[in-house]
Amino acid sequence: MERLAEAVATVGSFVWGPFLLIPLLLGTGLFLTIRLRGVQFRKLGPALRLGLLQRREKDQGGQGDISHYQALTTALAATVGVGNIAGVATAIGIGGPGALFWMWVTGLVGMASKYSEAFLGSKFRVVDERGEQRGGPQEYLKRAIPGPFGKVLAVTFAVFAALAAFGIGNMTQTNTIAHSLDETFGVPPLVSGVVIVLFVGVVLLGGIKRIGAVTASFVPLMILFYVVAGLVVLAANVTAIPDALALVFTDAFTGTAATGGFVGSTVAMALQFGVARGLFSNESGLGSAAIVAAAAKTHHPVRQGLVSMTQTFIDTIIVVSFTGLVIITSGAWQSDAEGAAMTAEAMSSGPLASVGAAVVAVAVVFFALSTVIGWAYYGERCATTLFGIRASFPYRTVFTLVCLVGALWELDVVWGVADVLNGLMALPNLVGLLVLSGLVARETKAYLARDPKLTDPPSALEDHAPLDVGR
Repeated sequence: MERLAEAVATVGSFVWGPFLLIPLLLGTGLFLTIRLRGVQFRKLGPALRLGLLQRREKDQGGQGDISHYQALTTALAATVGVGNIAGVATAIGIGGPGALFWMWVTGLVGMASKYSEAFLGSKFRVVDERGEQRGGPQEYLKRAIPGPFGKVLAVTFAVFAALAAFGIGNMTQTNTIAHSLDETFGVPPLVSGVVIVLFVGVVLLGGIKRIGAVTASFVPLMILFYVVAGLVVLAANVTAIPDALALVFTDAFTGTAATGGFVGSTVAMALQFGVARGLFSNESGLGSAAIVAAAAKTHHPVRQGLVSMTQTFIDTIIVVSFTGLVIITSGAWQSDAEGAAMTAEAMSSGPLASVGAAVVAVAVVFFALSTVIGWAYYGERCATTLFGIRASFPYRTVFTLVCLVGALWELDVVWGVADVLNGLMALPNLVGLLVLSGLVARETKAYLARDPKLTDPPSALEDHAPLDVGR
């Protein structure tokens, strides 16, 4: 196991090193931001209104299985997970406060990547044998990029995504739940594992419509719960916020000296762990959110692309920021604590001294459970692309049972493997986004010229019906 861990670390350092994924991830996001003329900044307000406030409209008559809002909350369910609690703490604990800056950068330029992949997921979706929508990089890479190159990219993505779901979206999440409940409330990991299996199994049996209904109900509440707790701590440490922000910006470019229990970091470490944990948290460029975007009711892929990009804003600019600033202003980043324990220590400062650990444990449960549900859908859609609809039930069954394995096992190696698989998922998708950027830019410009405020009624919009490949 020790040699395996070393091998995984070696591969991970290359995938997430300065010569592969980091420049590709940031470069693609920056390129798309320029080519789309900063669509994530120009249209953030209308996109938030369409996704959050026009819930009842649901683009009536449009093709799709769930509403814009349910697609948004399902994507949020999959992304707002332990990466927002333990991942942020890990990035700051190794890379210093400057890592938070690079998480912000990853999120801001990543909004253009998230928009583009969701646009393509909606435009090139298909109808499977059950009459449900299926889309994402595993579909648009082979349908939009002609020849064997597109097919190779699509298959590569589907394989890595179907496998990555067991890491990023399953075992790392359930293991964190089990450990948090054990350490905070004394709940045996076996009990936690069994309850998780039962909950996940019941939700997954209902397919995307039940997943959408469940996430629409509790995702907003879980985010609100966590943000309010963070506000309480930041209010108590309000005088430390200006210094914390200054530290974030300066340390991003100078590195962080050793202080307290912190051993120090370089600019390269801040950049590497900020970008890696930023992607782990918001999944921009990963391609995963495009899978659920394809299931949304919409009359035009631009509309769903804009709604989907707000997920990165909510995840990184709001939730990640609260975690990072609470950790920095409280001084917990200088302690010997790691991961979720560091966030719990930070939350336990000031007014929440007696309940901070419990707040983080409850947040971990909700964040991680929602991620498990969302990633089960992602993995299943990729499995059915590879093996047909007959793979759906076996995949859901195995995925549900692996939740118990994650709750009971020590997963140091799995965390490393999850990082590697995340990177390998992102590579074909990012290449595809660059190749298809012209198509995305042209259709985006044309649509926004007609409907700049996203207020046109459905009857005035072109209906992009999915291809019927399963009947």
